[in-house]
Amino acid sequence: MKKNFSLSDFDFTLPDELIAQHPAAERSASRLLDGRGSTIADRRFANLPDLLLPGDLLVFNDTKVVKARLFGQKASGGKLELLIERVLPAHADAGHEVAAHMKVSKKPLPGAVLQMQGGFTATLLGRWPEAHGPLYRFRLSSDPYALMAEFGHVPLPPYITHTDSADDEQRYQTVFAKNPGAVAAPTAALHFDEAVLAQLEAHGIARASVTLHVGAGTFQPVKTEIITEHTMHFERFDVPAATHEAIAACKARGGRVVAVGTTTVRALESSAKFGPSCDDTNIFITPGFEFRVVDLLLTNFHLPRSTLMMLVSAFSSHEHVMALYRHAIEQRYRFFSYGDAMLLAREAPAARH
Repeated sequence: MKKNFSLSDFDFTLPDELIAQHPAAERSASRLLDGRGSTIADRRFANLPDLLLPGDLLVFNDTKVVKARLFGQKASGGKLELLIERVLPAHADAGHEVAAHMKVSKKPLPGAVLQMQGGFTATLLGRWPEAHGPLYRFRLSSDPYALMAEFGHVPLPPYITHTDSADDEQRYQTVFAKNPGAVAAPTAALHFDEAVLAQLEAHGIARASVTLHVGAGTFQPVKTEIITEHTMHFERFDVPAATHEAIAACKARGGRVVAVGTTTVRALESSAKFGPSCDDTNIFITPGFEFRVVDLLLTNFHLPRSTLMMLVSAFSSHEHVMALYRHAIEQRYRFFSYGDAMLLAREAPAARH
């Protein structure tokens, strides 16, 4: 295996028309590229229960996307946009505080009161998490979750060109979303519907969940050619005790742990690497990473030159993943958040040397 990867090693050319702008008519009607072995197979997502074995364990990310995009204006009348990255915990002398990305032509100064669409205000307090942090800290005039629910917009990724609609509000959310806090969907899980979940249960395939609140940093481009110089964003996560127990039971019976999405991989491998007390991770998984938990990965197709391309290449070898992407482009698979999926097996450790 090549030891020193550069950013350009994760590049590929994707025709614009393969970027899915809308989801498939039905969640499980998407295609599934079976890339578990040397033979590539084109399947349908509805075939997934037949590709897994009784005793396997599917682990989902149960985060819930919030309508985190808010619009407003400065006192001068200049338009701005906030993307709420996280709602900050309240303490004795503060409440309703959030950390957010701000898109505006000229940044206001701390203390500025912004008038937001919907009639509420957002007061700029400074940068976050420190004086030169990447985000901005605001105090909203009311409960952030209630304001987002009433006045916010679905934070569709930048490569989806239409404005959010009622359909996006439903489809850019998994059917088992439970814990609000994500600004991007765990997209591999968008393919699951109640019919597929029932078939999986009937096949004797167990389920467990983690929570990782996907941040906008998931779309942050890598700007360094030497990939080890890139700094990952932090995301909040939780792996419940019940999930640790389910994983141990799965391994004991000879089953396979199947991570649904890269966010689930990051949560499981962070917990294994840093311990169960870890609840905020910026783990950067690149080729050479030693996986401790995940055996199979169900994932969508990712942006070129992205950290997620590096993660899947670490999981199933760079050469194999790039071959799968070439096949997917030739066969006109649909890419990114509303696109199709693929199933990968973890590269055997012996194959890495």
